[in-house]
Amino acid sequence: MPLADEKCSACTPDSPLVSDQQAAELLRQLPDWQIVPFDNINHLVKAFTFKNFADAMAFTIEIGELAEATNHHPTLITTWGKVTIHWWTHATSGLHRNDFVMAARTDRVFAKF
Repeated sequence: MPLADEKCSACTPDSPLVSDQQAAELLRQLPDWQIVPFDNINHLVKAFTFKNFADAMAFTIEIGELAEATNHHPTLITTWGKVTIHWWTHATSGLHRNDFVMAARTDRVFAKF
C-alpha cells in the first residue's frame, strides 16, 4: 500500500517514535524530504516552489484542510512562490509514522499543482 494511503493512528505521549532505521526506510519513499532538528525535536521538512503567490496560497490552504481532516497539524511557512512544511508529532515530541504518511499526502497534493 502506498504510504499516502495508510491510515493515521491517534497519537498519545507514549506512542512510539520511528527508529532511525525506520525513518531512513520511510525517507526513501519521500523524495526531497529531510529530517531536520528544531529545538531538539526532529521534523520532516520540505520546501515546495510555485510560479506565484496565488499557487503557494492555494497549496497552503489544501494542506491546512488535509491537516484539519486528520487532526495532525504542521508548520506551514508561505512566501512568494514557496511553501515550507514541517511535519512532526506534537504529542510525542518527535517523528511518528503518521508524519511520513502526511508527508506522502503532501506530495500527492503538490502533484496537482
